Amino acid sequence: MTPRLPYSLILGVASALVTVFLVPLAMRLALRIGAVAQPGARHVHRDPVPRLGGLAMAAGVLGVSWACYLLPGPAHHLDPRFLLGLTLASIPILALGVVDDARGTSPLAKLGVQACAAVVLAQYGFGVHVVTNPLGDPIAAGWLNLPLTIVWVLVVTNAINLIDGLDGLAAGVVLIAAMTLWWTGRVHQDFYVMFLAAPLAGATLGFLRWNFPRARAFMGDTGSQFLGLALAAISLLENRKGTATVTLLLPLVALFLPIADGVLAFARRAASGEPVFRADSSHIHHRLLHLGLSPRNATLLMWGVSLALALVAIALEGRPRRAGWITLASLAAVLWIAFEVLEGVERRRRRSTSTSSS
Repeated sequence: MTPRLPYSLILGVASALVTVFLVPLAMRLALRIGAVAQPGARHVHRDPVPRLGGLAMAAGVLGVSWACYLLPGPAHHLDPRFLLGLTLASIPILALGVVDDARGTSPLAKLGVQACAAVVLAQYGFGVHVVTNPLGDPIAAGWLNLPLTIVWVLVVTNAINLIDGLDGLAAGVVLIAAMTLWWTGRVHQDFYVMFLAAPLAGATLGFLRWNFPRARAFMGDTGSQFLGLALAAISLLENRKGTATVTLLLPLVALFLPIADGVLAFARRAASGEPVFRADSSHIHHRLLHLGLSPRNATLLMWGVSLALALVAIALEGRPRRAGWITLASLAAVLWIAFEVLEGVERRRRRSTSTSSS
C-alpha cells in the first residue's frame, strides 16, 4: 500500500482535536485525585497546575488509531498486531503514570514497568532486529533483540521524562521527533510507521494548546512516559525490516538532545556520588534558565536545536552509515563542549552570588 499524505493529515488533525477537547476532562480528574504540580524550587510555574494531560494524548493517539483501523479506509486492512502491542504496552505505563502523578512512585517501580512494557512490545513484533555496523552490513541482533529492545525503551522513555521540565518543552520535542519518524516512514513507503507517527504528532500539537507557556495543564509522568514509549515503539517499528537504511541510527540523531541530556544527568550524579535517580536542577533547560533566559525562550531554543537535529537525521537518509556515526560523534563533542561552557558560566555565577552575599 502506498502511503498517502492526506490520510496522515486526517489522522494528525483528528488526534489533535481529540486531545484538545479531552485535556479539560483530564484536568478535572487531576484536581479530583490530587495529581497537581505545586510550585517549588525546581519548578518555574508559580501556581498549582493539574497533571494527567498525558491521558488526553494517549486517548488521541490510541483512540484515533483504533477508530481508523476499525472504520473503512486505508488502515482497515492493516495487521493490527503493532497497534495492539503498543496499546497493551501503554496500559501499565499509563496506570503507573497516574499513580506517580497523584502519589509518587519509586524509580525502581518505574523501571520495572517500563521493562515490562518493552517485553510486551517485543512480543508483538517491535524490536532491535538488526544492529547498525559502521564498518559494514547491519548485524542480526539474534538473542540480543530482547535486551536491546528493553534498553532502548528505557533510554527513550526516561529521556522524554527527564526533559519534561519547562512548559511545552517535551511536547514540542516529541512533535518534532514524531514528524521526523513520519517522514522516514514515508521515504521507506512504510504505512505502519506513518500510521502511528501521524496521530502522535497530532496529539502533541493539540496538547500544546494547553501546555505552551504559560501552561494551564501538564502532561505529568503519565504523558512523558507514554510519549517516550510511543517514540521508542515507532522507531523500533522502523528497525524491523533489517535493511541498510532502516536502523536506529536516524531516530538516535533525531532524539539526540533528550537522550544526551538524560545520559549526562545520570553520569553527573554517578560521578558526584549522588543517587542517579534523584531529581536535580542541572539539566540543560535549567542551565539555560540560570543564564537568564526566560522559560519560553529556553523552550524555543531547545525546540530549535531539536528541529536542527531532526533535519540532520533527514539529511542522513540514504547516506553511508559511517557518515551517521561521524555525525553522532560530532554531535556528542559539540554537546560536551556546550555543557562544559554552561558549567563554567554557572560556576562563575555561583561564585559571584556568594561573593556579593558575603
